[in-house]
Amino acid sequence: MTTIDASHPVLAAPERRRPIGLLLVAIPVLLVIWLIIWPIISAVIQTVWIKTPDGGGAVSLETYRFFFSDSYSLSNLSITLWTTGVCAVLLLVVCLPIALYLRFSDSRVAAYVQGLAIFPMFVPSIILSFAFIRVLGPNGTVDLVLNAVGLPKIRSPYLTPWGPVIGLVWDNIPLTVLILLSGLGNVSNQAIEAARDVGAGRFALLWHIILPRISNSILVAISFAVLGIFSAFTLPYVLGPAAPEMMGPFMQRTFRELFEPQTAITQAVITFGFCILFGLFYVRSVARNQAP
Repeated sequence: MTTIDASHPVLAAPERRRPIGLLLVAIPVLLVIWLIIWPIISAVIQTVWIKTPDGGGAVSLETYRFFFSDSYSLSNLSITLWTTGVCAVLLLVVCLPIALYLRFSDSRVAAYVQGLAIFPMFVPSIILSFAFIRVLGPNGTVDLVLNAVGLPKIRSPYLTPWGPVIGLVWDNIPLTVLILLSGLGNVSNQAIEAARDVGAGRFALLWHIILPRISNSILVAISFAVLGIFSAFTLPYVLGPAAPEMMGPFMQRTFRELFEPQTAITQAVITFGFCILFGLFYVRSVARNQAP
């Protein structure tokens, strides 16, 4: 017959397992510290600690002062913010109707729409850039079709600020649709039917029932999209103009062509500063969802 020792309560078992759980999370935590946290701290130190002519070192904000006083650097930061903002708005305008259709449609067509919406996830950015050039570039497919029917050519967005916008929106559609679709799973059919029973129209359903329940999902989707777009490199490098350029190509050119690593690191730290604001939105949203 099994007996229970009163001096060792049942809660002692989880307490004994606690060191094992801490050891399991210790490895990923150490990797994050080693591969992410420490490089960030090191980069910030390199930008504020400069070598003096006598061989010593001193704390200085000269690299930041140069960035925010240089018109070309500020124009690159402005075009990056503009591209990120326009992409975020377009993603919400494009992806929210798709997610709503996928959530409330039971037709077979919805499965094909979902497949098409997720398809860009499996297309590498360089192939997307090549396809964009062949279709919307000068003398591309669109121009050939317009010329065949006697219409004038369109002004190609290739090598303009709208080139990266089109490519980045197309590239971020899958993740945005999946996050919004996950959030729409919290909207019950009973709530929709109850609202319809009291006479709510489609706009009222969207504004008063659906959007309040997926506001966190919208915030998470936009945060993820903004983080990826702000530091994007391939699409802005291939499809965007030479000047002004987004921060990704700007950092690469400063580092490899101008051989100014400290300036490039300063640009990276400033980019990280903008990205961390949207990262905090995501962390706040996750913490609010997990709050009891």
